[in-house]
Amino acid sequence: MLDNLKNYHIVLASNSPRRQELLAGLGIDFEVRTLPGIDESYPAELPSLEVAEFIARKKAEAYLPTMADHELLITADTVVVVGNEVLGKPVDGADAADMLRKLSGRTHQVVTGVSLVTQMRAHHFSVRTDVTFKQLSEAEIDYYIEHYHPMDKAGAYGIQEWIGYIGCTGLQGSYFNVMGLPLQRIYTELGRF
Repeated sequence: MLDNLKNYHIVLASNSPRRQELLAGLGIDFEVRTLPGIDESYPAELPSLEVAEFIARKKAEAYLPTMADHELLITADTVVVVGNEVLGKPVDGADAADMLRKLSGRTHQVVTGVSLVTQMRAHHFSVRTDVTFKQLSEAEIDYYIEHYHPMDKAGAYGIQEWIGYIGCTGLQGSYFNVMGLPLQRIYTELGRF
């Protein structure tokens, strides 16, 4: 599959073990490459649903000078949007608990922005999934933060973990997008590349 990629060396620019596992599931050979200190800030006036794609583009731009002609780079960024507020990764346990309280009993959006970039071409897109959580108790929030590792996850949760098992009452869109990589869309876009 994806024979059109045989002339490319695929590079995934991500330290995320989830993203690496998901991309490997497509049967694509790739190398993981990371650069430290990439600026992930965004303009305050940027619409919340455009933030993830903006950051994915910034990541791609940082890698461009390091890329060889035959390389195809994949960058991604995931944010959680509740109301118009963008939730990134929590800074500590109190921040994680605050984020989970904001998601409790509500529907929020998980948006992953993706950039597919070579020296000659760039394609950027984002995928949105609506996720609904039940009303979470303080005990459930505390248990999750104590027993899992929400600090490296946008919105302070992993849908594939305990909180997703007991808290998610509905999901419209790509499950894998909520995990951090919209596989179906990436597969489709790579097939057109």
